[in-house]
Amino acid sequence: METDLTQVGARLRAARQARGWTLTELAEQAGMSPSTLSRLESGKRQASLELLLPLTRRLGIRVDDLVAPQRPDPRVRRRVIRRDGLVIVPLAPEDSPVQTYRITYPPRRESPPPRVHAGFEWFYVLSGRVRLRLGEDEVVVERGEAAEFDTAVPHAMSAVGPRPAETISIFDASGARIHTYGAGE
Repeated sequence: METDLTQVGARLRAARQARGWTLTELAEQAGMSPSTLSRLESGKRQASLELLLPLTRRLGIRVDDLVAPQRPDPRVRRRVIRRDGLVIVPLAPEDSPVQTYRITYPPRRESPPPRVHAGFEWFYVLSGRVRLRLGEDEVVVERGEAAEFDTAVPHAMSAVGPRPAETISIFDASGARIHTYGAGE
């Protein structure tokens, strides 16, 4: 993982100030000039281990405390999946333990064939109405409502009425596999 060196000076200054020390006090304790420490804290001098080690020892911190790992890009950039009339938009990174998708279901007169897989599924209806078939039961989940069910129960979902239905769906890895790749893939 890459590290972010841009905040070393600010973190160094914060550690010094938290102890109530002046530039001169810390510089003397670390065996350097106050101007060198000032330039380090302001980012006008590049930090090196030779300079940071005496400072971190005096401050009682680790070099790692000054050098934070660079945060990865938080945006999720995965391809949209189109399968069996569904539009499935991934909303979580591929390696996330919980998978989240925005799924658009096309309207159908009949429920699609039921599926069974390991796990639980939770969904929230953003727009339209969703027909949820669980075993022999069928319910209509309206806009603004949510549902949760054990996916070991045969289940099927589709939009009810003339318009598609859009949901936010959350499931574990096995549920994500079934919804994004289909059964047996």
